[in-house]
Amino acid sequence: MTPEHGINFDTNSALKSSVDEDREDRPSLGWFRTLITFDKTDATRWTDYSQDWGATSLGSMDITVWSMTLSPSHITRDAGCVLAVLSSNMDLTLWAAGKNGLKGEWKKISNVTSFLLEIFLKDESISRTASTIAAQILCISWSSKADFLLSPAPELDLSLLVCGNRTGDLLFMRYDEQTEHKIRIECRLRVSDTWILQVAVSPWILVQPMTCIVFTGIALVAYSTPDGTIGLVRIKQTLQPISKSSPFQFALVNSTVFEHLETTVSDTRKGALTSLKWIALPGHPSVLVYNRPGTIHFWNYPSVFPTFSSTNPSTPPSWSGLRSVQLKTQKQSVGSSFLQPVSGLQYLRHRDALLVCLVDGSFHVVYGIAGSGPVLDVSPIQGNETVLDSGSLSTTVRGVFMRVEREGVTFADVMRTSGMVCYDNYLGSVMWIHEASRPADFSYKHDAKHNSIFTVAQLWDDASDERILDTLKNVLSTSKVEPIPLYILRPVLFHFRRRPVLMRLHKQLIEILRLENGELEDDHTTNIHFDALDQPQPPAVDFDTRKHLRNSLKRHLFGYNKLLGLRRRLSLADYAWKLSSDFQKQADYGAVAQGLLMAISHRNLRTFIRHLSAVVQAFNHEEIPFILRLVVQSTLPGSPENLSAEGRQLSEIVNQIVSISQPEHNSHLNEKCPACGVDVPLQDIIGATCSNGHMWSRCSVTTFILSTAQVRTCIGCTRKAFLPFSSLAEGDGKDFLPPAVRDSWFVEELLEAVHRCLFCGNAFVRYV
Repeated sequence: MTPEHGINFDTNSALKSSVDEDREDRPSLGWFRTLITFDKTDATRWTDYSQDWGATSLGSMDITVWSMTLSPSHITRDAGCVLAVLSSNMDLTLWAAGKNGLKGEWKKISNVTSFLLEIFLKDESISRTASTIAAQILCISWSSKADFLLSPAPELDLSLLVCGNRTGDLLFMRYDEQTEHKIRIECRLRVSDTWILQVAVSPWILVQPMTCIVFTGIALVAYSTPDGTIGLVRIKQTLQPISKSSPFQFALVNSTVFEHLETTVSDTRKGALTSLKWIALPGHPSVLVYNRPGTIHFWNYPSVFPTFSSTNPSTPPSWSGLRSVQLKTQKQSVGSSFLQPVSGLQYLRHRDALLVCLVDGSFHVVYGIAGSGPVLDVSPIQGNETVLDSGSLSTTVRGVFMRVEREGVTFADVMRTSGMVCYDNYLGSVMWIHEASRPADFSYKHDAKHNSIFTVAQLWDDASDERILDTLKNVLSTSKVEPIPLYILRPVLFHFRRRPVLMRLHKQLIEILRLENGELEDDHTTNIHFDALDQPQPPAVDFDTRKHLRNSLKRHLFGYNKLLGLRRRLSLADYAWKLSSDFQKQADYGAVAQGLLMAISHRNLRTFIRHLSAVVQAFNHEEIPFILRLVVQSTLPGSPENLSAEGRQLSEIVNQIVSISQPEHNSHLNEKCPACGVDVPLQDIIGATCSNGHMWSRCSVTTFILSTAQVRTCIGCTRKAFLPFSSLAEGDGKDFLPPAVRDSWFVEELLEAVHRCLFCGNAFVRYV
């Protein structure tokens, strides 16, 4: 499910809330929904591989989804993410969005279990039963990408899918779109003689930030076994220099080392854990949190991050080792018990509090994790902020449950909660899924009768004007480039959808969004330089050079945080313009958006020109029409003088190789109207209108007229672009492109490289 904030594509299909009415001070929240068809008939028949009792799967009697984990963004060809799904039958599958990730079909792209069986059964050194249970996965977790603070950020998938199996192995796998099964095993590490029941990966820590040409990142993997013991594995990823084979090649390659640590975590209690998670603390290595029935445990051991203090001088917590907190029953229903499993853990940074939700729907608050040590329900916060305590939060949530169910809810009704996360960056809105049940009836309800409710509610109010502005400044200055702007801005858009808030903060918002003179001059694209090709190239460059050129375009178009910051600000300015009811305020946002749009457009254009200038010797006549359009765009009113000079210089260099002064080349600036055939001059790079009044949109990447269904649409600004050839169905040709660039290899690589909107940075979807 995707919230509708900032999405302007097909907004009529968004699902609206069925509880509160839409009001100006509290507008309803819409959602786009897509489904994954989990086919139970595809379950692995483990008895076909081994009839030993140790390979038996009791989950095959009633197969359900057991666990899911999402990969980071930007790992698929269209810069999307991959969903790993684990069933109760221990089947692991990978899923990815098709044409429309908002409400279209998600397709199964890999059966990882079949891949594992295929590999392990070939190992003759172990028995068939051991090979079978090695493919039986019990827990999964997908790490984030290691951020080496490089600018532009490299197009490398540095995330890992970590799986624990029944033989005591941790499998470290990486998504690989080029392979048959879309996955490859990086390492198989034996860490235990028993099952691996839980696994969690910490955030990455950069060990040597920009101190030499070798960059190293470290993360820890925590795993638990049936007796409750927790072990650790250290992952070390390093970027090392390599020789360049083309001027566009990224000259660093990744290598990964996995180390099983002797350090273990154990307490006086025994038995399996109910949760295992790392929480990131500001200025300190992550703290490991795990649960047993009735208790929550915190483990802080700085020595496993030996280099952290040298890279971050912030003050660490004053405690270390293992701390335990005893939970208390919040008696809200007949099924309330502090012994229930955990269904959600969320760390509130500005309160230094951990929000814990149990399956019975009760909430618990633990303070002091980054301070003197974890303690239940004692807040060190001073000032006017509301102190959160377990009893009041649980009562508030119970009230929301009664409102949502609407019918006569009694003490016998249990709010069985399946998950809980904070929605708006810890400003007070929380999201969960619950189902009303009556366990005292001892009645059985099969799958088709289960009815869960998806709820977003404000449980406390930390959304003061100052806090909203601070959150906005923080998300605009973040160094992560992977998520799309709407994802990063979601907490702010959630509160700005209330028009009174937007009206109050109009002046401050304009000041934050407006471009300063220094920002206009600080153009990262002026630093893009490539070594010229020494030898004349054939009409079509070789495969490796084209691949490196495509990756270089991706890095320079989407790998700079400053450029991403401009796109975030443009998304927010467009959102505010749409919601503003005052004409003058709309004009203010429109002026800011126009300035941001021009700045982004100039940076995109300079990136194109710099890459073209590096391969001019490989050009032929098919590249001329697109080059001419770039030259014209670089001389439009408002273009910086240095950009116009680069456009003219490119024109002169190309003219020396392939004459572009001939009349037939100049005619490529004009196109034929697809409806009536008259000439349409290039006067506007956004739209085109012929003399007979036919109006057409232009491709946001190439500026050619769009007169085909083979297009993609940005979910944010709704700009359209031609499809890349890689997304076409088998047998489809290039006929949807204009004849002038149908055989241009550079345009082909450019369409492949632009996997996000060039202007607002948001995702593309397809109509058909």
